[in-house]
Amino acid sequence: MTPTRRRFIKIAAVQSAALAAASQASVFGTAHSKALHPWRGIVLGAEASIQLNCDSETRAKRVLKTCVSEIQRLEKIFSLYDERSSLSQLNKEKRLERAPAELLELLRFAQEFGARSQGIFDVTIQPVIQAYREHFARHDSGLPANLSQALKSVDYRKIRIAADTIEIPAAVSITLNGVAQGYITDKIAALLRKEGFGHTLIDLGEKRALDSHPSGRNWQLGLANGFGIHDVAELNNQALSSSGGYGTTFDKSGQHHHLIDPRSGLSVNHHASVHVLASDATLADALSTALATCSREEAKQLEAKFPAATVFRS
Repeated sequence: MTPTRRRFIKIAAVQSAALAAASQASVFGTAHSKALHPWRGIVLGAEASIQLNCDSETRAKRVLKTCVSEIQRLEKIFSLYDERSSLSQLNKEKRLERAPAELLELLRFAQEFGARSQGIFDVTIQPVIQAYREHFARHDSGLPANLSQALKSVDYRKIRIAADTIEIPAAVSITLNGVAQGYITDKIAALLRKEGFGHTLIDLGEKRALDSHPSGRNWQLGLANGFGIHDVAELNNQALSSSGGYGTTFDKSGQHHHLIDPRSGLSVNHHASVHVLASDATLADALSTALATCSREEAKQLEAKFPAATVFRS
């Protein structure tokens, strides 16, 4: 999309505002005699932040502390970097009894979305990702020698869930990196709603706005593609997710990255980035991942199944 001059000015303004916010210890006061209290951290390896609209610094600190505790609890379920996490244990043992309710819920969603996307979205892609990581740890180019073998284990339908027990075949491994950040974002949004908060922005790798900005305008968020900000999305009680191969690359060229078509095992480079605006961050996260890993014709068909979502590409 080529921005108009007015659009370009808005994009530049968003960039300037982002730089200004990053340099401040606290963010804007509001006409409601409240302030946006910021928290910044790391969630599942990605930079994260919350701008909490609250009239009390003491209460804001208490609630943000509660949010951080909940984020950490959920990371212990979904993280692939923590060998003690529930997901890591499932991948290692291939069976997990008394699985956390959140893991059961998200895996059921992943299977349903896998079916709706006709396998374009597949959380059992982890063996292929691991094959790429191991290959490029030793080589500068080419494809993994075991790519075809790794592809044989990719099939979301191989995940078996019965009551609170999850089982996967010996060769299967799961990654929820294409949807877990959105899910955690929604859980924190629900926590804050329950506490009565609104006019707040959550960014835990994926973004969700609880109502408008405290000033009354929409939240304006720049859309990046690895080269810079190419457009602006406006959020009001919506979620925004972004996917691009630039996020995790395996080789120096950037042509081999984590956005892999689970049917071919190859990284897809149709777009520099795909961004999805939807009602919740879990859906936005899964949909942006799927749209970034399929052909343009397949993307049109998949988008048609979610008419309420808005898609930006670059």
